[in-house]
Amino acid sequence: MQASDVDAVHALEQSVFPYPWSRANFVDSLASGYDGWVLRDESGALIGYFLLMYALDEAHLLDVAVAGHRQGQGLGRYLLDKIVTRCREKGMVSIFLEVRPSNVRAQQVYKHYGFAEIGRRKGYYPASGGGREDAIVMRFVL
Repeated sequence: MQASDVDAVHALEQSVFPYPWSRANFVDSLASGYDGWVLRDESGALIGYFLLMYALDEAHLLDVAVAGHRQGQGLGRYLLDKIVTRCREKGMVSIFLEVRPSNVRAQQVYKHYGFAEIGRRKGYYPASGGGREDAIVMRFVL
């Protein structure tokens, strides 16, 4: 992922998440040196992306998405394979992520891949009506 990808990444983010990251979140992530990758189809259209942060020997999957019209085609697994490869190349021992309890589809993808729930963060995500939603914390051991 490069600065020139941010507008398309942000547009995809807005199309698939009820509470998307801001454009500035992506700009800041790239400026901070986070490991960002994009996935494009044969025509060059953006169909997925991810952002990873490395700390010591652990990786934190900050954001990952597949375009809505391309979900269910194995692209999430393809991105997770790339994430695992990148983490192994960097010498990481595990990958952490947070996922909304309401995002059942993502939970299923992560569990099927081998991520395990290790805890919860109370009130982590914004929710409708000004409320908050917990985050399920998951870990994948490399």
